[in-house]
Amino acid sequence: MAGSSKSSNAENANVDSLRNLNVSLLDKRDNVMEILYGKDGSESVEEPKVGMSFSSEEEVRLYYMKYAKQVGFGVSKRSSKPGDNGKLRYFTLACVQQGTPKSNASNILKPRPVEKMGCKAKINAALTLDGRFTLSTVVLEHTHALSPGKAIFFRCHKRLGSKAKRKLEPNETSGIHTSKNFKSLVETKSSENLPLEEKDYQIDKTRQHQLGVGGSEALRNFFIRMQQKNDHFFYVMDVDDVCQVRNVFWADARCKAAYESFGDVITFDTTYLTKAYKIPLVSFVGVNHHGQLILFGCGLILSEDTNSFVSLFESWLRFMNCQAPDAIITDQDKALQNAIARVFPRAQHRFCLWQIIKRLPENFGAHSQYEAIKSNLQSCVYDSSSRDEFEESWQKLLERYKLHDNAWLNLLYGERHLWVPSYLKNTFLAGMCTLQRGEGMNSFFDDYVNSKTTLKQFFEQYDNVLRRKVENEITADFNSFSTQIPCITHYSIEKQFQEVYTIAKFKEVQDEFRGFLYCVASLPTCEGSIHLYQVADEIKVDGFIKHAKFCVAFNEDNSEVKCPCNLFEFKGILCRHALRVLTMLHKDLSSKYILDRWRKDLKRKYTFVKSSYDDLSGNLEAQRYDKLTKSFFEVALIASKSEEACMKSISHVSQLKGELVHHGSSCDSSTPSHHLPGASLGISMQAPHHTLEVMDRDGGMSTTNQDLRVNIRE
Repeated sequence: MAGSSKSSNAENANVDSLRNLNVSLLDKRDNVMEILYGKDGSESVEEPKVGMSFSSEEEVRLYYMKYAKQVGFGVSKRSSKPGDNGKLRYFTLACVQQGTPKSNASNILKPRPVEKMGCKAKINAALTLDGRFTLSTVVLEHTHALSPGKAIFFRCHKRLGSKAKRKLEPNETSGIHTSKNFKSLVETKSSENLPLEEKDYQIDKTRQHQLGVGGSEALRNFFIRMQQKNDHFFYVMDVDDVCQVRNVFWADARCKAAYESFGDVITFDTTYLTKAYKIPLVSFVGVNHHGQLILFGCGLILSEDTNSFVSLFESWLRFMNCQAPDAIITDQDKALQNAIARVFPRAQHRFCLWQIIKRLPENFGAHSQYEAIKSNLQSCVYDSSSRDEFEESWQKLLERYKLHDNAWLNLLYGERHLWVPSYLKNTFLAGMCTLQRGEGMNSFFDDYVNSKTTLKQFFEQYDNVLRRKVENEITADFNSFSTQIPCITHYSIEKQFQEVYTIAKFKEVQDEFRGFLYCVASLPTCEGSIHLYQVADEIKVDGFIKHAKFCVAFNEDNSEVKCPCNLFEFKGILCRHALRVLTMLHKDLSSKYILDRWRKDLKRKYTFVKSSYDDLSGNLEAQRYDKLTKSFFEVALIASKSEEACMKSISHVSQLKGELVHHGSSCDSSTPSHHLPGASLGISMQAPHHTLEVMDRDGGMSTTNQDLRVNIRE
C-alpha cells in the first residue's frame, strides 16, 4: 500500500498534539503546568502565607491565579474597599466555589447546576504604609475536590491572550469554521491559547453494497494514516473465496479499554445501511457515565447476510478478548438475529424500539386511520405497565382497526419479548433502549454523515468525530466536578446520589424524587423479614392521570428493595416507588444501588489510552503510559512461552508495583487497580470460506501490505 502524504500528517500534527491534552484533563496531574506552559513556565508556585508582600493588586491576582491553576481551583474577586483617598485599601480573592449553593431556576423541583459549594478558601490583601499589598488572611482548606488537570476549564483560566485574539479576528471575518480556527490557534504557539473547547471561540461551527467512486483508495489511505499515527490501530478485512471484500472492521486500543468500563451493554448501529446513505457504515457503541455515546469499533458491510455479520462480530469479539456483552441492541433484522445467536449466544438480544416506531409511516402511512393507529399503538407499547396490560391493549388495537392480518404487526407481536418495554424491564440496558415517547438514540456519527457523504469525506472527518466526543466527555466531567445540582428534598439518600453521580445521572435520580411526591405507600404486610408495601402512583399519560399500584418488597435483613416496575434493573436508576419506601423507613441506601457505572469520582483507564486521533507529543503522562504498555507487552510475549517464565514475570511485576506504591511514585492512589490493556492487538485467523487479514504494526500480519490483493466494490 502507498503511504499517506506527509504534508497531510504534518498539517494535523499541531492540532492533534493540543487536542490530546483533553484526555489528560480528566486526571489529577503533577505535571499539568509543564503541559500547559512549557518547561520555561513550569516552576511551582509557593503556597500563600500571611505576610507575603506584593508590589501591586495585579501582582497579587496573577500570583493567586497561578497558584489556583497549579492546585486545581478557580478564582474570583469577592470584595474590596477603597481608602479615604479613593485608592484601594484591601481586597479579597477567593475560590469560585465560595458561597451558599443557590439555584436560580424558576421551578424549585428542577434546579440548575450551581458552582457554589460553601468553600472558605481565600486570601485577603491589605495596603501597607510602603505602598505594597501584604497578605493578612490566608485560608487554604477547600470543601470540595481539587484537580490541576481540570483547572483550565474554570472561566478565570480560559481567557484568550492578545496574540490569540489577533489570530482569531481575521478568521472570524473570513467565515472560517471552528475546527480550522482552533487549528490556527495552535499555529500561534502561544502558551495562553489553551481553552481547549472549540465552542469557546464563537465561530460557527441500506442497503448499500458499494463503497462508491474512490472508496477503496480512501479506505486504504485511511488505514495507512491511522497506523502511522497509532501503533495500536487495528483492522480486519473479510474476503470471500474470490477475494471479494464482504466486510471491514477497525478499532483502536482506546475502544478496547473503554469497552472494559462500559461494555456491559452495546448497540450495533446499522443506521447507515439503507438506500438513503452512500456509505455502508456500522458501529459498536455504548454509553459512558454521562449517558453519552462511546465508540467500541466500526465497520463497513458490503454484503448484508448472516455470514457477513457473523464474520464481523467474530472479528470484534476476538479484538475484545472474547468478552461478550451482557446485552446487545440492534435494529429488527433476521440476518442480524441469526448472527447474534451464533456469536453471542448468552447475550440478551433486544430490538431498538425507536427504530420500530420510526417504521410506522412506511407501514401505515397510507391507511385512512393512520394517526389513530399510531396513537393507539404507542399507547399500547409505552403505557402498559405489565405484560398482561400490553396483551389486552394489543388485542383491542387489532380488533378496533381490523389489523389481524397485518403481516408487519404479526411479526412484531411474535417477537414482542425483544422490543416491548413491559417485556424488557428485567434486562439492564443502561438507558440505551427507550421507555417513554419521544426518547431516542442518536447515531455516534450524527452531524458528520448525511445522505450525500462519501467514504472519502467520512474518513476525512473521522478524527474530528473522535476528538469532539472526547471533548464533550471532558466538558461533562468538568461540569460534574466543578458544579452540583441542589437537592430538592431533605432526604439523605438524595444527598448520597448528589455527591457521587455525574450531573446527567443525578438529574435522572431527581426525576424519580419529583415523581415520588405523587406516591403514597400503605402500611406493610410482613412475611418474615420481607415487608410488602402497596405504593399508589399517579402517572401522567397524554394529559390524563393514570392510577397504578406497585407492590414494593423490602428485605429487613439486607436492606434490599424490589419494585415490579424494574426501573433499577432496566436503567440503573432507583425508582420513585422504592425511594418512597426507603425514605418512609428512614433507611440508609445500600451500596448496591449506587452503580460505579454512573459515578463521577472514579478514574477509568481508557482515558490514559491513546486514541486514533492522538499525538502524544504534548502529553508527558500519556507518553510514559504508551512506553510502558509496549515494554510490558514485549515481556509478556517472551514470558508466555513457559509456565516458569510466566510466574517469574508476574512475581517481578507484583514486586515492582509494591515498590512504586510504597515510594509514592506517579501512581495515583485513587486509580482503580486494573490490568493494563494489551499493547498489541494483532490477530491472524482463518474462518471457513473466507479469509481475515488483521494488521497491527506491533503484532505483524499473515500477508504484507504489498502482497494483499482483494477486490473492493466501488
